[in-house]
Amino acid sequence: QQPPHCVPPAIRVLPLTCTDTRRGVRPVVHSLGDGTVHVSAARHDATFGFSAVFDAGSSQEAVFEGSGMRQLVELAIEGFSCTVFAFGQTGSGKTYTLMGPLAQSEKQPAAPGLLGLMQRSFSCLLEQSRSRGSDLALSASYLEIYNEQVRDLLSPGPPYALPLRWSKTRGFYVENQLNVDFESLETITELLLQGAEPRRRRTSAHALNRHSSRSHALLTIHVRSRAVSTPGSLIITPRCGFPQAGARPGKQGSLCFVDLAGSERVKETGSSGELSVEANNINRSLLALGHCISLLAKPRGKRTHIPYRDSKLTRLLARSLGGSGITLMVRGEDGWEGGDGGVTGSSPVALPQVACVSPSSRCLSETLSTLHYASRARRVTTKP
Repeated sequence: QQPPHCVPPAIRVLPLTCTDTRRGVRPVVHSLGDGTVHVSAARHDATFGFSAVFDAGSSQEAVFEGSGMRQLVELAIEGFSCTVFAFGQTGSGKTYTLMGPLAQSEKQPAAPGLLGLMQRSFSCLLEQSRSRGSDLALSASYLEIYNEQVRDLLSPGPPYALPLRWSKTRGFYVENQLNVDFESLETITELLLQGAEPRRRRTSAHALNRHSSRSHALLTIHVRSRAVSTPGSLIITPRCGFPQAGARPGKQGSLCFVDLAGSERVKETGSSGELSVEANNINRSLLALGHCISLLAKPRGKRTHIPYRDSKLTRLLARSLGGSGITLMVRGEDGWEGGDGGVTGSSPVALPQVACVSPSSRCLSETLSTLHYASRARRVTTKP
């Protein structure tokens, strides 16, 4: 089983910041069209090809439609486990791309044109749900990984650490994680904003970003289609193992948004004390993620052990990265590749990526690192 459409990886080049503009910093990253990004600076001249590239003038709607998010929502409804990564250096616009402006609340919602991939996906999902009547059941969970602790952003009171467990049937999972049912856009938007509040998800200011995320955040929408009665159909029930008439089994899919904390160089951010500890933990977990992706990008015959246990982040993303059931991932322009995974009884997986980069010459090193990272990630394939 393979999905009918592929979800292309996307690169987003954000505009220069006001600070860079005042300082006269010149852009060194340019979109050439046709999915091509060119980096031109002293001792650096490189071109990268991707399936979708959005320049500084691209709207939030253009990113949503062009990055394949609408297809991803449809795949989640069909029972696929879909994960969206937003990654890049600190201050490159990852959270804005996913959520829209930081200055939004229930009383002061963001302008419709500025809404991010999350809110637009929620709207698309609920439209599909309404068109299906009472067929779909939706719920949400929201976690952060802060200093290698997994915390529930939806639990009442201040977030606290939760244990991360492993089982043969479920893989890695968070014990006592809260799942909240929802049926309206207002409810899921309220949950999103509640979890993203500064008193919940950790943010701080440093030299490169006044609102730097100090944790990785994972918001997951669980999509369950109820069993549908179909006269004459047969299913195998787990209790007796014999065919039973009258129902078609439901599907269970998910749509997970991963807002990775930005990589940062302590010398450039001026971080010290607690900020320095946070930066070291962020960089260490991103290094573990990059290492897993580098190994997965190799041909299957040349792969060694994939060290998912090196960080809480890679443990939680092991299923998305390595695949379970059928793992689906864009590989260049060739479409979908299927793969075998290690967790039994789980859904097929679709894994797109949104890489955000700054065009500033001050950020050249981190921008090149992000583009190389994205190039490696799109070569990851798995096989049934």
